[in-house]
Amino acid sequence: MSVWNLARLLAVVLAGLLTLVAPALAHPHIFIDAKVSVQFDDSGAVVGLKHDWTFDEAFSSWVIQGLDTNGDRITSPEELQSLADENVQGLGEFEFYTFAGSQVSLLKFQALGDQHMVYENGRVTLSYSLKTERPHPVGQRFELGVYDPDYYVAITFADKSDVTLENAPGSCAVTLDPPKEMDPGVQSRLYALGPDVTELPPDLAAAMRGTQGMIVITCGDAPAAAPSTALDAINDVAVVKPSIPFGGPPPEPSIKLPRLGFLGPMQDWLREQERHFYGAMNASLGALRTDWTAFWLLGGLSFLYGVLHAAGPGHGKIVISSYVLANEAQARRGVLLSIISAMIQSAVAVLFVLVAAGILGMTSIAMGNAANWIGIVSYGMVALLGVWLIARKLFGWGHSHHHHHADDMAQKAHAHLHEDDHDHHGHDHDHAHHEHGHHEHEHDDHDHHGHQHIVTPEAASGSWREQLGVVLAVGLRPCSGALVVLVFALSQGLLAAGIVAVFLMGAGTAITVAALATLAVTAKGLARRIGGVDNPVTTAVLWWAELAGAVLVLVFGVLLLIASL
Repeated sequence: MSVWNLARLLAVVLAGLLTLVAPALAHPHIFIDAKVSVQFDDSGAVVGLKHDWTFDEAFSSWVIQGLDTNGDRITSPEELQSLADENVQGLGEFEFYTFAGSQVSLLKFQALGDQHMVYENGRVTLSYSLKTERPHPVGQRFELGVYDPDYYVAITFADKSDVTLENAPGSCAVTLDPPKEMDPGVQSRLYALGPDVTELPPDLAAAMRGTQGMIVITCGDAPAAAPSTALDAINDVAVVKPSIPFGGPPPEPSIKLPRLGFLGPMQDWLREQERHFYGAMNASLGALRTDWTAFWLLGGLSFLYGVLHAAGPGHGKIVISSYVLANEAQARRGVLLSIISAMIQSAVAVLFVLVAAGILGMTSIAMGNAANWIGIVSYGMVALLGVWLIARKLFGWGHSHHHHHADDMAQKAHAHLHEDDHDHHGHDHDHAHHEHGHHEHEHDDHDHHGHQHIVTPEAASGSWREQLGVVLAVGLRPCSGALVVLVFALSQGLLAAGIVAVFLMGAGTAITVAALATLAVTAKGLARRIGGVDNPVTTAVLWWAELAGAVLVLVFGVLLLIASL
């Protein structure tokens, strides 16, 4: 095979791996049943909104964690007031997840300061009012979108009865438009914004309103709205991510890349399925209070949620896949690292909740901040791992020899393939002493000098310290969904079931990450066989592919670290 064809093959392989490990849209960890009242003045213009948001039962348990300050086992509105104030202040940095106005001009809202929270029947409701900067004529069509563009929060209106009109003209009526497919141009712009953008440019926010459903108010006899000017779209800037809304556990920063071909619909499907599984998993956990047979449903849902979760946002699959690509590891080594890192991630989540919530009684905001710092440490470790892998590849760090020439590596690859042939035909380990003894001599000689060449199992794994760094970098950051599930289980007296569910989530995650790691190693092995194991050009091209894997580890670590600060 020519150098050009081999390079093209590897380019396709690397592009495929990058596409597979690229994070999808964020999956929701907070579910809200919403109601809104739209307020009109006497002229028929919109002057304000009143939101009532009721959180799901699992996240409600997270919200009230540590807030029962008087120990009476009742979380009162007074005990929740400081959290309500902080939530509304934080929501202001997210535009209150409220986008309204004409197609090209968005309204600006301010909080009135009447926010409060109530905890009833196992669920928290946040109520607050907004006012417009100036009255806004409705015109014949007024569009209101209430949603999180990053989809960390899923806000749902059950039907149009959840939307009320106060002091509206008699000709006004409400309809709920179902979610519509996102325009490809809007997709490209959205994914190009990067992981730190939370405030969308006004025209993009307007185009996004219908993608998660939209409230439409029509008033047949209302005067036409005033045309917008260029000044209405002046705020076209990227805003650094502020504090996490509602004191929730920090979402993992995602690297937003353009969606290509069938991958866009596939990511949407994964996101929706993960949402359904997460909701069903929490419902089955709650059902355990009265029906222990729900444990089997909980276990199956937790495992499947872990499989889907690993296919969405997350740095585990990126780090493991890039590491095995850079480190010449065998498939079984990548599988082992995937399993260990997933189990560590589950164990960290359990330990975190036991200490933070069970022993220290930390509030949800304090736990969210602590989890965020753990994530920062994790991403920093990923970046340092990338630096180490690049340095080792370029400068031979960790090796005591100084001979890396291509002929030597090709000879070792050839010898290893001969060994594989003998293993495949059932020869025992004594085959190393037969007529291929000169290969054994060469291996022993290089082992004596600490040489870790390109294909042997002994060299594939790197040092145990390096492997420990990999699994800690991936496993140190607990899954946000697992934290919410564990706090909910703790509040319901079902901690044991919650722990089992989290480890089953880890098992599902391990399978997806291991599959991607295996794909990375298999792709590299395929390229080696097609190019020829004795071909120095193949060795050189693979060397560059391995360096690219090391660079990927560093790049993702740095990007995630920056996005989380």
